[in-house]
Amino acid sequence: MSESAVDAGATGACSIESDRLLERAREVLRIEADAVRALAERVDERFADACRLILACRGRVVVSGMGKSGHVARKIAATLASTGTPSFFMHPGEASHGDLGMITSDDVLVALSNSGSTDELLTIVPVVKRQGARLVAITGNDASPLARAADVHLSARVDREACPLNLAPTASTTAALALGDALAVALLDARGFGAEDFARSHPGGLLGRRLLTRVSDVMRSGDALPIVRYDARVVDAIIEITRKRMGMTAVLGDDERLVGIFTDGDLRRLLETGGDLRALRIDAVMTREPATIDALALAAEAVHTMEARRITQLLVVDADARLVGALNVHDLLAAKVV
Repeated sequence: MSESAVDAGATGACSIESDRLLERAREVLRIEADAVRALAERVDERFADACRLILACRGRVVVSGMGKSGHVARKIAATLASTGTPSFFMHPGEASHGDLGMITSDDVLVALSNSGSTDELLTIVPVVKRQGARLVAITGNDASPLARAADVHLSARVDREACPLNLAPTASTTAALALGDALAVALLDARGFGAEDFARSHPGGLLGRRLLTRVSDVMRSGDALPIVRYDARVVDAIIEITRKRMGMTAVLGDDERLVGIFTDGDLRRLLETGGDLRALRIDAVMTREPATIDALALAAEAVHTMEARRITQLLVVDADARLVGALNVHDLLAAKVV
């Protein structure tokens, strides 16, 4: 192609009006939304049969598909695995060259093919069924070979693709993906899979940290705790705050139980009064009955308490009101709980 032709093509692309591009985008979204809406109206007892088949599975759910269906299958497998249904993706092309060894008689194969006639899947289905594994097929053709071979067939048929040529997999892949999500969520609900279960499979994510991190995991303890007795001088409390760098110090009574807290904010307010810091005892200016939390509480609860009370430090006590730790907002930020 000549340089002038390239320049002309670039100029032509840049001259396309925004209205045309936006209308095309809206049309695609409408077509795909309609496809999913129609799918919802067609869901029937076969969907429940597929769920029961997977719930009874003693092995794993193996999801497979070629091309664009393969990309959708990978996502479905990942969603199932993260929501309580042990699952993995198997490439059907590789399956006939050794990867079929991944499947056992206790497994369920979920095969995706819009046409229902994908050669690579049809090659492995008889082998899978002979060894005793069950088959759930998701296709756009109820009369296809894959649909007929399935123990349960789920229809993901669409009236048309969003592609103006009605060729590129668009609405059909959206429908198959939505059907896979529906399976995963229905199974999640049937298993009683909760937020803490989800967090355990997502320990690196924000939700995982918020639901798995305990106060005891992030609090400071031992020699790192800023502590003074109730009869200490204010200047001693200031020294302790400075040494431990937590912006506060806990105040303990004769029985070593927590009786108060003295913070940077308390100090600023005290300085405004002009009192003699050398003569004042800490129990005269400390904040009594400070906010506390249990060491086994979720760190997310500590965040909520701090936000609700508009404080940046929190003391950790046991059932007898004995100090076992302390944390401030920087500790929670470092743990990526906030």
